[in-house]
Amino acid sequence: MVVKLIQISQLHQHEHIDAGHLQQLTKEIQADGVLKNPIVVDKKTLVVLDGHHRLNGCKQLGLSKIPCLLVDYLADNKVRVVTRRSNYLITKEKVLSKGLSGKLFPCKTTKHFIPKRVKMINIALDKLK
Repeated sequence: MVVKLIQISQLHQHEHIDAGHLQQLTKEIQADGVLKNPIVVDKKTLVVLDGHHRLNGCKQLGLSKIPCLLVDYLADNKVRVVTRRSNYLITKEKVLSKGLSGKLFPCKTTKHFIPKRVKMINIALDKLK
């Protein structure tokens, strides 16, 4: 797994976001002046697996790039997804399909487990413009 700066415009969300949480997180990111953690993205499709609120916070702050931890989502059996909602059957294929189609899951439908995940990168926001 590698962290790479990717243009925000190239990324695809698979879930909606919560407006209240987005507002709070955006203020926190701006106050910190850094993005602390990369979002997690499938390296083949550029579908966001984790970090939808961070992505949208960066958009609101006018940033053009975001650090992404790239994973081989379908091939890596250690990367797992589960549902947070009992009325959804979640598979990796469905996550990618939602992201590529634009027909998003409700907010916080999925939870991803990414072993040996890179955290605490602390990239200055001015490097993401």
